[in-house]
Amino acid sequence: MSETSQTLLRHILEASYPGAAAHSPSEDKENFEKLKATYDACLDEDTIKKVGLAPLAELLDTINHLYPASCFRSPRSTDGLSETVIYLAKLGVTALAAAGTGADDRDPDQVVVSVSAPYRIGLPAKELYSDDKVVEKYKTVIHDVFAALYPEKLDHLKDSTSALVEFEIKLAAASPDAEDRDDVTKYYNPLSLKDTDALTPDLHISKLIESLSPSDVKTERVIVMAPQYLKDLNKLISDTPKSVFNTYFQWKAIQAFYSYVEADAITPYRRFVNELQGKDPASSPERWRTCVNHADDGVGWILSRFFVEKAFSEKAKVLGDRIVTDIKDQFIKKLEKTTWMEQEVIDLAIRKVHNIVQKIGYPTKSPNILDPPSLRDYYKDVKVNASTYFENAAAFNTFEVIREWSALGKPVDRDQWDMTVPTVNAYYNPPGNEIVFPAGIMQFPVFDVAVPEYLSYGAFGSVSGHELSHAFDSTGRHYDQNGNYTDWWTDKTVASFKSKAECFVNQYANFTVEGSDGKPLHVNGRLTLGENIADAGGLSAAFQAWKERAAEKPNQGLPGLDYFTQEQLFFVSYSNWWCGKSRPETAVQRIYTDPHAPKWARILGTMANSREFRDSFKCQSREPVCELW
Repeated sequence: MSETSQTLLRHILEASYPGAAAHSPSEDKENFEKLKATYDACLDEDTIKKVGLAPLAELLDTINHLYPASCFRSPRSTDGLSETVIYLAKLGVTALAAAGTGADDRDPDQVVVSVSAPYRIGLPAKELYSDDKVVEKYKTVIHDVFAALYPEKLDHLKDSTSALVEFEIKLAAASPDAEDRDDVTKYYNPLSLKDTDALTPDLHISKLIESLSPSDVKTERVIVMAPQYLKDLNKLISDTPKSVFNTYFQWKAIQAFYSYVEADAITPYRRFVNELQGKDPASSPERWRTCVNHADDGVGWILSRFFVEKAFSEKAKVLGDRIVTDIKDQFIKKLEKTTWMEQEVIDLAIRKVHNIVQKIGYPTKSPNILDPPSLRDYYKDVKVNASTYFENAAAFNTFEVIREWSALGKPVDRDQWDMTVPTVNAYYNPPGNEIVFPAGIMQFPVFDVAVPEYLSYGAFGSVSGHELSHAFDSTGRHYDQNGNYTDWWTDKTVASFKSKAECFVNQYANFTVEGSDGKPLHVNGRLTLGENIADAGGLSAAFQAWKERAAEKPNQGLPGLDYFTQEQLFFVSYSNWWCGKSRPETAVQRIYTDPHAPKWARILGTMANSREFRDSFKCQSREPVCELW
């Protein structure tokens, strides 16, 4: 599906403006030209090579000016530290601490500021800092990049490279584990802004937040998502020589912008990134693929407008809405029959299902992608030039940062989407109590108005049920029918849930991939708990929804697949959706960072937990291994 979608996007981007002059407003063509300039600048490799390191070098010069390596007070002076973190943050680069805005979990109509540990320190997962081979290779790569950038400093580079990686190792050790990072019961720590500075007196968080906030907004309250990390960070700052920060800040900028540069100096890092993913070090995707993704990242809503025109019909939107509504109905029936929840919780849970907002296909507000003037206004502050790839990328980052922070002081915009329309994915947003399905995931073969409905319900329907089940998983259950983080479950219901959830934790912890040392590496049953619960609940709700529809209007069979019953084909369609391959190195990284179990485990585990699957295939044992709904 991604492949089909990417190819279609390529055709859109490489064709001339498709609008008919008679009825297309001038803004539509203007938007298309901005989209095309974004794509063309990325495709123009000759110019990118000619420009070489210059734009990155300019950025590094600014960092050297803000935070010079030579000490101007003492080797441990922190002058300029906050200024450099702010400079990078405005470019969308996280250094030392991450600040952002979003709905307040306890008041989901209000926008609040949060501060956390960086999502990624330097290597893709904090566990990789325990792998001596990877760390040594990483040191060599950083050394080689800086040696090419600053040949005159060769004598000092070995020491500064080692010091930088040692610093990152300490940052990684201080940062939260993946399973705790998104746990609202652990990250929701409101503090007054002035109190955040007490956690990191050497890094003024208040200064960072004030610099990113609109000038007319005063922030007084902050959600500190990892207080212990900030305390440990402050100790690290005071214990670390100043020169290390200079190297660290430059390295963050290089990691953020290396892919927009064609120059020998950054080749070692490009090769290293490939190796970490298990690819051939010299490999690179076809250029058009890189550029399609770049256009989607930068001006994705304009791209979405042209994608919808080609790939998503009104009939598809109607069917998608109907499937999601059917699954909501089935989930209510499941809740009504649930024996482990107390009645007062069931009643509130049913209200929560009724309240779930379903967004299907594409946004029609914030921005309305079908309205060219709305799209033009959305991107009016982004300047794009068909010959400045690096500068375009920096402009997109800056635009996103400004857009995110401009939400402060206003009510939460519930019309926003977090995924562009061609994205082959979906999500549930707990404070918004909404499930969102971009048109990209509503494509053949997992969804189509023309195929038998057991295919669409088996794949897309299960995804819909999965997202809806997130409203009651280990995270979603903490949010009530209005999206408030609150204790709305009784103690008895919570105890029953935890007991049933433990079954999923243990079941999935038995799945393994081969670790980098050749030994089995177990799936993290706690990190993947929410997704595994959602898979089980979603599949069951989708099956019941399809059965009810098929009773009204029987589905046709598929030629050549007469061996399978339609019930069995429902599960084949689901499983086919998760069929995939991963390189061993990528599989290991995902174990550390991905809240989803490996794809094959999502098939085997979910089938083992499906009473309906066991019935359809006449398994000896009809009892699920684990079951919630």
